[in-house]
Amino acid sequence: MYIPSMKFSLWADFIEREFIETGLKRLVEQGVVNGATSNPAIFKNAILTSPAYQLQLDALRNHAPKAKYEALAIEDIQKAADALRPLFDEGDDGYVSIEVDPYLCDDAAGTIEEGSRLYMAIGRPNVMIKVPATDAGYVAMEALVSEGIPVNATLIFSKAQALACANSFARGLEKGSQNVDTVISIFVSRVDRAIDEALEAKGVQPALTGIYNAADIYAAIEAMEVPRCRTLFASTGVKGEGLRPSYYVDELLAFNSVNTAPIATIEAFLEHRDTEAKLPIDPERIRAHFDQVAAAGIEMESVYGQLMQEGLEAFKAAFGEILAELE
Repeated sequence: MYIPSMKFSLWADFIEREFIETGLKRLVEQGVVNGATSNPAIFKNAILTSPAYQLQLDALRNHAPKAKYEALAIEDIQKAADALRPLFDEGDDGYVSIEVDPYLCDDAAGTIEEGSRLYMAIGRPNVMIKVPATDAGYVAMEALVSEGIPVNATLIFSKAQALACANSFARGLEKGSQNVDTVISIFVSRVDRAIDEALEAKGVQPALTGIYNAADIYAAIEAMEVPRCRTLFASTGVKGEGLRPSYYVDELLAFNSVNTAPIATIEAFLEHRDTEAKLPIDPERIRAHFDQVAAAGIEMESVYGQLMQEGLEAFKAAFGEILAELE
């Protein structure tokens, strides 16, 4: 744990082969991070820009594009899992996440098949399968957890999504023969970037909605008490000059939670090493803010739905670019 007294974990939201061998191992040894996450956009940037993959790609030249991608991704996840394994063996997280093909977001059976297959192919116990929080995803989450596979539910913007994920995990645990770790990944900064300009125009304080939404969802997840299920705060990097770089880590320090952040954000957080819990936030304070948001003419459920679709489309686009480049 980064802050053991709070059971607060800090994970690196970055995967790239050379980084795994150097940066990730260094951060683990220094006690800074105790997990890592990936997504199609991260893999796109790694695979298409780093020379570290060329030798393996040469050996895979006769394979189909998706087979090439999976071979590259599986090796990276294995290396990251091995770097994190000492933490896992100590009961200190040590997880790395890999996302299923985003084109399967509405295909429960396909997601279950691919999630199980990837988990078996990677062959490491400290791997989480990332599944988007769609209707099909909820079905897949339940099935994967019932099989004993750790799951990272991703692209959560609304409380309804988060509770559906928690319920899927609870049902999966009831059906399965073992407890497994799960996380519910709430995307934070994207909410603010979507509406802050409109809020400022109406005199409403910006850069609060993402925090308050995440805090509200965190409280709901904690109240459900699903065994070994935690809130993970994602999309915590800052874009632009208006906020301090570690803002979305600083303001979401919470008991029994995870924050996954870009390396630059982690480095900024380490400059002051804040250890004071910021959550929970008074529900009345949260409610008052969302009353202001509504009065400004913003319908948050519509915003959440739009952000979810944009997130799915962005991951599909990144995945498609990888496959096209590997053709």
